[in-house]
Amino acid sequence: MPNLLQVLYEDNHLLAINKPAGVLVQGDATGDVPLVELGKEYIKHKYNKPGAVFLGVVHRLDRPVSGVVIFARTSKALTRMNELFREKETRKTYWALVHSKPPQATGTLLHWLVKDEKKNKTTAYLTPRADGLKSELKYKLIDSRGGIHLLEVSPLTGRPHQIRVQLASMGCTIVGDVKYGYDQPLPDASIALHARQLEFVHPVKKNIQVIKAALPGVSWWNAFEHL
Repeated sequence: MPNLLQVLYEDNHLLAINKPAGVLVQGDATGDVPLVELGKEYIKHKYNKPGAVFLGVVHRLDRPVSGVVIFARTSKALTRMNELFREKETRKTYWALVHSKPPQATGTLLHWLVKDEKKNKTTAYLTPRADGLKSELKYKLIDSRGGIHLLEVSPLTGRPHQIRVQLASMGCTIVGDVKYGYDQPLPDASIALHARQLEFVHPVKKNIQVIKAALPGVSWWNAFEHL
């Protein structure tokens, strides 16, 4: 399995992988092998490293979401990458497929999100709430084909299920996302949300790093492969 990983970038400090939908980033109660462990195995085999391999989780994607995930190969890189994410000094770009065309071609969504931990589901509110997290994203319509619309989404905050619930609140539920109101699941239980690009200043080299992930090779994304 490690040899099947689509590695997008690697050096002595970082490892970026195009996460397949359905794979966990970090382990949970299911006991399924997460991406971080696959990444460790990849490094161990490629560089013939004895003993345990360090690989720090910098950020996560929901299990049914695909795209760019970056890990830190050293504790120094992990500390610095965590700081970049905490200080919102990264630029994240997602692509989402929706059935309903948004009311405007471009826009900004602002909600207060409240997550029900037991149900693992988030609710969006248009007015401030004491128990809510202020959440903001920008979107624009990129293309429309066969009744499906491709949105480019740039989250300005990083909240659980943020893109999913905010787009659904606009009437643009992501294709396959039955948790937030789509009428039927996709065959592989994924949702049509893809972490397309991550841009940041390298924590050690200090150059601007832009990492882009190819679209999943499944039928519902095929119409947009040319973009």
